[in-house]
Amino acid sequence: MALLKIAQIGHPILRRTAREISRDELMGDKIQRFIDDLIDTMRDAAGAGLAATQVYEPIRICAIEVKDNPRYPYKPNIPLTVLVNPKLTPLSQESFENFEGCLSVPNLRGRVRRFTEVQVDAWDRHGENISTQVRGISAGTYQHEVDHLDGMLFVDRLVSSQTLCTWEHFERFEKALFADEARALVERWGG
Repeated sequence: MALLKIAQIGHPILRRTAREISRDELMGDKIQRFIDDLIDTMRDAAGAGLAATQVYEPIRICAIEVKDNPRYPYKPNIPLTVLVNPKLTPLSQESFENFEGCLSVPNLRGRVRRFTEVQVDAWDRHGENISTQVRGISAGTYQHEVDHLDGMLFVDRLVSSQTLCTWEHFERFEKALFADEARALVERWGG
């Protein structure tokens, strides 16, 4: 396994729409090794997810995992999930404000409006169909990662540029309030 370099805001790869891949391509050794490296890179960087475009591969693959993540103590755990060619469909117009950060936008956080319920349709890393519904703060994580595959960053979806802050100031001024909001979402939606 290899750790991959993570693209930073301003690099054109982050603005590209990733292409879908075929099942045959997915099952090849090259893509399977890439998925292993994507997962290792996400874990090494303590991310909640990582999209292929963030590591300079414009293909529609992302990995998501939250396991007692110290960067996101208010997020419920999400088992390792690899999404290939994902499509998200909102299940209602209800939304919430998520305080997001990104490995490709270092040291910044900001409030983004996300749907509280989404239908997720994709393949897993073995080409098997995934069809599930994700709710609450976890739904925000899925939307964030799939946005990357469409050339979007969380800064494109800010409710206001005035919500931008550094990690240090998030920890100092915003974290306690947002943790309360996140707990209420988890209590209501279970995720």
